[in-house]
Amino acid sequence: MAKMRMNQAITAALADEMREDPSVMVMGEDIAAAGGPFKTSDGLLEEFGPLRVRDTPISEMGFTGAAVGASAMGLRPVVEIMFVEFLGVALDALVTEAAKFRYLSNGQVTCPMVVRASVGSGLGFGCQHSQTLENWVSATPGLKVVSPSDPQTAYGLMRAAVRDPDPVIVLEPRPLYAQRGEVVTGEEGILEIGKARIVRTGSAATLVTLGQTTGIAIAAAESADLDVEIVDLLTLVPWDMQTVLDSVLKTGRLIVVEASPASGGWGSEILASVTSRAFGSLKAAPFRITSPDVPVPYAKDLEARYLTEPDEIVTQVSEYLRTGLSPEPWWIREGVAR
Repeated sequence: MAKMRMNQAITAALADEMREDPSVMVMGEDIAAAGGPFKTSDGLLEEFGPLRVRDTPISEMGFTGAAVGASAMGLRPVVEIMFVEFLGVALDALVTEAAKFRYLSNGQVTCPMVVRASVGSGLGFGCQHSQTLENWVSATPGLKVVSPSDPQTAYGLMRAAVRDPDPVIVLEPRPLYAQRGEVVTGEEGILEIGKARIVRTGSAATLVTLGQTTGIAIAAAESADLDVEIVDLLTLVPWDMQTVLDSVLKTGRLIVVEASPASGGWGSEILASVTSRAFGSLKAAPFRITSPDVPVPYAKDLEARYLTEPDEIVTQVSEYLRTGLSPEPWWIREGVAR
């Protein structure tokens, strides 16, 4: 066990997989000599050389497509997309090709590749570099989607993603890259894709979180001593329905906390699935805590309001537990927007 930042945990996971499997390679913009824009590949070039650690042109479509072809020919490429917004120009290679190889070949051809992308607001990168955009990839059959919430889960999910026989999208919350924590490395530290974890037990309500919102929800619960159970989803596709259902059957209430706008968020799928399967066990209508349907502001004070903070979670959860009604978000309470 060692203490490291989340970006260091990602580097450690990649290095461990590259040492064990010579078919693993990494590629992306500034990932070699510069060690990655967020230092998530620092030192890999020196250890593994330029054939396995490749700087690419600024052409996400080109190098993502190259990774799809490389995976079909027996390699295990790990592609870094600097900001998730840049994934848009590479979606054809992912959703039309990588996600469909197994299906089109009747299982004869797989696509063992990883696409890493930084996501999330809070660092002042503005509206074009601060989104999460999980819904871009979560609705494509054939893609798996994971998102870590701390250094340990970053290490464990990354190693599992590299080993997976199918394409895995790893959405890394960039505000957490500097977060430090104890990390169990080696085989013991590898996590299972598709398995959530309960990070806080409680009996009054279930909070389902993902990535950056996990730590925010924990901080909220601890600050106000909320009797809530927090389920860190970790995998968005395929998500761990059984763990969520078991928790909701115990608490009778469900709240999903997202770091994305209200419309089209992944939490809607969680609410729909749980409601259709556990309607008779619910004590109140489930609801979601999200950001407003606006671009992420650049101004520091406005960006702070955009991202759901612990105080907002405390306000909404407390009202929900007191009244049994779904609370209004801050922008409606304050008359800012509908």
